Parts: sequence; structure tokens; C-alpha cells
Amino acid sequence: MPRILVAGIGNIFLGDDGFGVEVVRRLSAQTPRADIDVVDFGIRGVHLAYELSGGKYDAAILVDATPRGGEPGTLYTIEADPAETSEEAGDAHNMTPAAVLDWVRRTGGRCGRVLVVGCEPESLVESMGLSEAVALSVEPAMDMVCRLAAHLRECESCA
Repeated sequence: MPRILVAGIGNIFLGDDGFGVEVVRRLSAQTPRADIDVVDFGIRGVHLAYELSGGKYDAAILVDATPRGGEPGTLYTIEADPAETSEEAGDAHNMTPAAVLDWVRRTGGRCGRVLVVGCEPESLVESMGLSEAVALSVEPAMDMVCRLAAHLRECESCA
């Protein structure tokens, strides 16, 4: 059975950027599975990169606010390509999933399949709490993460 990391990413002091943190906070309250680790990485992108490159996980689901031009609260599932190069600067405390995966690749690390569950933010300005549209997407995102994890557990190429 593959080991899966579910990682919440985001800054709770920037409104909807705290989406990933909120999703994993709520997932952490559920009964844990032995093959899945649910971790709040917040703004600790380098720690996430180390965790992904350490060979402990066969797959990862990163949960983050993901501006893509849709309506606020829209959920996305994105297949991340660990071989893709990011053009983002490596601010160690504010690394996007693309920058984290690029860092893993550049430092010689390996990570298995990586999926991103993203939510279209409404506001990323200094504030505490999620906007109404994004808050309403937390539970559907939790369901999405659970479905993706179940698929990854059954996926032979992920083991």
C-alpha cells in the first residue's frame, strides 16, 4: 500500500491563502489511516520540500489556494509535474507547490505522484479567516482529498 502525504499549504494571515491549512486542520480531526499522513505545512515550504524528497511517500496531495481565474471557491485538481521548472523565486517561507517541486528536483530529491487540490481565492490580503465562498469549499475539498487518496491507494503505479 503506498504511503501518501496530504499537505496543507498557506498563510492564515492572508485571508483565503489559509484554505489549505483549514482543510488539513479539519481532516486531521478525522480518524487517521496508517498509510496517510495529514500535515499542516503552512508557510514552511522548505520543510515540505524536504519531506517530499525524503523517499518516505509514494504520492502526495497538496492543498492550497490556487488563483486560476475562476469564480471564488472553485475547486481544481491539478496533476503536478515534478520535472517541470518553476520560474518563481525560492522564498523559503512562501513557496508555491510549483516552487516546492522545483526545489526538490534541483536538489536531487525524488517525489512520487503529486496532485494539487486548489481553491480559487476571493481575497489574499492581510486578514484572518476565509471568505464565504472559500469557506463553503472546505468540506467539498475534504471530500475531494479523500477520493483522490482512495484512488492513489488503489493505483499500482503509485505503489
